[in-house]
Amino acid sequence: MTELMKAVLVRQVGGPEALEYVDVARPHPGRGEVQIRAEAFGVGQPDVLIRRGVYKWMPPLPVNPGNDVAGRVTAVGRGVTDIAIGQKVLLSARDLAQRGGCYAEFVVAPVDAIHILPESVALEEAVCLANYQVAWALLHECGSTQRRDSALVIGAAGGVGTALVQLGKLAGMSVIGTVSTEEKADFARQNGADHIIFYRHENVVARTLDLTGGRGVSLVLDHIGGSDFAGYVAALGTWGTLVSYNAFTELPQSNLMAAMRDHLDVCPAIRCFSFHIFDHDREGRRKLMRDVIDALAQRQIRPAISARLPLAEVRQAHRLLESGSALGKIVMTP
Repeated sequence: MTELMKAVLVRQVGGPEALEYVDVARPHPGRGEVQIRAEAFGVGQPDVLIRRGVYKWMPPLPVNPGNDVAGRVTAVGRGVTDIAIGQKVLLSARDLAQRGGCYAEFVVAPVDAIHILPESVALEEAVCLANYQVAWALLHECGSTQRRDSALVIGAAGGVGTALVQLGKLAGMSVIGTVSTEEKADFARQNGADHIIFYRHENVVARTLDLTGGRGVSLVLDHIGGSDFAGYVAALGTWGTLVSYNAFTELPQSNLMAAMRDHLDVCPAIRCFSFHIFDHDREGRRKLMRDVIDALAQRQIRPAISARLPLAEVRQAHRLLESGSALGKIVMTP
């Protein structure tokens, strides 16, 4: 008799209503694979993009849109000798052949895709680490080679924004964050932001220059894009870099080269970043995750969990994420 489990499927892309909580066959590990009993799921933007059918790296339908799961190993396939039943583990779909597949009570994956977790690490916090993996790369791979002592984080109360604030402080940077509300300002300060700019009624560039004594910052990290993007060049200091790591509104229409030429005295740079650069750099990708796992185990970072919902309420989890009101990570449990 086939063993069943609960999982989430998208058969036809669309809004949160496209997420179906269904019974499916429980997978069993083959050679070189392990079975994980899920205890926590991360809810992130890639899950939403898969659900909508607009992800550039879209897996085929029907699809399970989850990308991060943590739990304990419950079975191992033939040839697996370096992982034990009962160990805490983290799986990110970034280490799989295709994205998705993690919103399920049991998940099977190749053993070389698994990250072993210290017993002291909370599984709900572990599924927040994908944001920190991105933030670590943004801070340490994208910036100027001359100076990396300060950062302006656009949207400092968001998922990656929170990770950028915490990791920026861990790296010894002065961190300025932009937010929209007093609640988000308090949240960003609690996570270590040195200064806050309310972007809705303050001039972000002018305030940044004021806060840095006219020096500017070494990094501006932006996931919004749109009409404000090119203007951030003016907030950069010498050898500074403006990094776009998403474009939630629209692509900038301004003449970016002209914006850079207007500030030749600081030799500014603009970079577009996607974590998919690590799709074919397994060791680089996994090193980033090891670094943030170590930081979590040492309590150098503190993932903020804004809401906990059961997997059966996956539609509500996606609505909450898309509302933009969540402070920190949304986590689901079986």
